[in-house]
Amino acid sequence: MKLISEKLPVGPQNATFHCAANTGKLTTWEKDKQDYYNHTKLVEKALQLLKERIRKGDPLARFLRGQLYFEEGWYEEALYQFEEIQENDHQAVYQLGVIYYDGLGTKANPEKGVEYMKKILESPCPKARHLKYAAAYNLGRAFHEGQGVPHNDEEAERLWLFAADNGNPRASVKAQSILGLYYSTKEPKELEKAFFWHSEACGNGNLESQGALGLMYFYGQGIHQDTEAALQCLRQAADRGNVYAQGNLVEYYYKMKFFTKCVAFSKRISEYDVCYDVPTIAQMTDCLPEYITKGIAMASFYYARCLQLGLGITKDEAEARKYYSKACHLCPSLADELYSLVICQRI
Repeated sequence: MKLISEKLPVGPQNATFHCAANTGKLTTWEKDKQDYYNHTKLVEKALQLLKERIRKGDPLARFLRGQLYFEEGWYEEALYQFEEIQENDHQAVYQLGVIYYDGLGTKANPEKGVEYMKKILESPCPKARHLKYAAAYNLGRAFHEGQGVPHNDEEAERLWLFAADNGNPRASVKAQSILGLYYSTKEPKELEKAFFWHSEACGNGNLESQGALGLMYFYGQGIHQDTEAALQCLRQAADRGNVYAQGNLVEYYYKMKFFTKCVAFSKRISEYDVCYDVPTIAQMTDCLPEYITKGIAMASFYYARCLQLGLGITKDEAEARKYYSKACHLCPSLADELYSLVICQRI
């Protein structure tokens, strides 16, 4: 499974700027991408202010300019800026590790990305302290994926446990969530550990783990079965933008014969454009693209089923085939599993 790099942890000096930039991007996307002009003007103004701060000798301003480039997806400009200041800025070193590992604006170089993350993890400088947990998560990711270092899940687990710091909210919440995923998918599964780590991550605000907890409660995995708690988690996660939670709610509405609700919910999810919306949603929610895609595939399949049978919507077999095809294209294994339930007349 392809994991996502940990976003730059917000240090006390750049917290306001960082949050403002992300909020602007999220707002733009939530408004159906209709407010680009205002966002562009905001970015231009920020760049002008940073240019002036650089002229006055503000040592943080150069990093903030690189970070603004990075968050806007101008990775070549960000790379140039971070390379220029890396000797004196640990945050620039961290971002270079992300850029080279993921190949953002340059050819992917996992070995170089790993080197930068090791610099952060091994640095004795107090200014690098807030970056260490995130760097450990990213190194664990490298060992898990076998990119830049040999594949070694035991080393990945060790690094993630360090990064998660027993649920510390100041540590890597992404590491806490990934440990939940890791323990629920490894063989043999360790579901109680998975539940513990998803609970810690969810308590610290992680959206992916909130949806995962809903499913664990729903099926009694690692915890006693509790449908009420499951639906509470899934609905809250869905409201916050967890597409996989949304897909599972579609399935629940269908099985409970709430067909009108199923159709309304599934139609909206099914309309996501995979090439554009999945990367965008992943960036905004920090959820894994694989599970976002599964959520869209699940919604598409159930929407197709409602169209085929005329449940909660006018029957339209041609349109049903379109959405069955979309589900199969997005996630063949999930579509095959759901089609088996159709053959057995269970859905």
